[in-house]
Amino acid sequence: MTITYTFLGKGGTGRTTIAFATAKQYASLGKRVLFVGQEPTPALSLLLGANIGPEPTEIDSNLKAVNIQAASLLESGWEELKKLEAEYIRTPFFKKVYGQELGVLPGVEGILTINTMRGYSTSGEYDVIIYDGTGDKETLRLLGSAEIMSWYIRRFRQVLLDSDVYKAISPFVQPISSAILNVDWTGDNFSQPTEKINELLDNAKATIADPNRVAAYLVTTKDPAAIATAKYLWGSSQQVNLTVGGVILNQADLADNVADEFAPLSVTPIPRRSTEDWQPLMDALPDFSQAVKAPKPIIIDIQKSQVSLFLPGFDKKQIGLTQYGPEVTIEAGDQRRNIFLPPPLSGKPVTGAKFQDGYLIISF
Repeated sequence: MTITYTFLGKGGTGRTTIAFATAKQYASLGKRVLFVGQEPTPALSLLLGANIGPEPTEIDSNLKAVNIQAASLLESGWEELKKLEAEYIRTPFFKKVYGQELGVLPGVEGILTINTMRGYSTSGEYDVIIYDGTGDKETLRLLGSAEIMSWYIRRFRQVLLDSDVYKAISPFVQPISSAILNVDWTGDNFSQPTEKINELLDNAKATIADPNRVAAYLVTTKDPAAIATAKYLWGSSQQVNLTVGGVILNQADLADNVADEFAPLSVTPIPRRSTEDWQPLMDALPDFSQAVKAPKPIIIDIQKSQVSLFLPGFDKKQIGLTQYGPEVTIEAGDQRRNIFLPPPLSGKPVTGAKFQDGYLIISF
């Protein structure tokens, strides 16, 4: 099973350096490692000491690196789309449009990236993947995209089925779909063309929620702005169900005030890299396997009829709670999370909520 690590923090705190040191450390232990960058400039190639392109390149024993680029991903993704279209549409209309002609629309890059990462993870070629993204809210949006897309599909499908427009045209859907498509879109079968998508999204959500498969680490210095940013990203990570396993304090010795800021997470001080020798940095890294011991982003207790969300870095004034049907929506900072309640709690109204020790505890 492949595990993926990513690093979050303010720009300039040394995230990429820490990420590459982690990759080198795992490779030295005999693990098959893929370092995934997303840097459009030559900076990544300079740091890694090799020319890194859109295909995995071996740069050391057990260590490969790739610099994923949206344009290349779009080209390959477009060809896959045309194959999928040909599976459902009797007269495909995308076949004369080529991926090389396409520009990348805003938001599409994240979807392409998460799909590419999924491919690397399921290939069986790697034990560890180190994802060196932007390390900020964009990375969290990318990791949370499966949850968000799943909500849109779940909610808007039902909205369409319940609409007067659909009820009016439903008698005509069957003959039209039979004439044009290879599937039946009527009634409960409306979701057939999206079954593959739903399966991918469910797998992606389960992967993000499992600290044995995906975990993040915060990177900060002693700079107050860097610490504040790391704390904000810690709380925001919980909103996408991403486990934060610990904190790496770069270029500084551990101080009590820093440890207190991130309790109960462990804080690991890392020395400054002053030479080309990576070993001191590698030796100082934390035991990443301990991420499974970090607080879980969400705990659902059926017996107590409670849902507890860990939201460090926020206070109760920054948190909003609303309920719509079987789902509860939590707003923290500028992020929103929709929680689809399990059957024993689905349909039950919220009877109370309190914010205690970093947890939002919701009772039903």
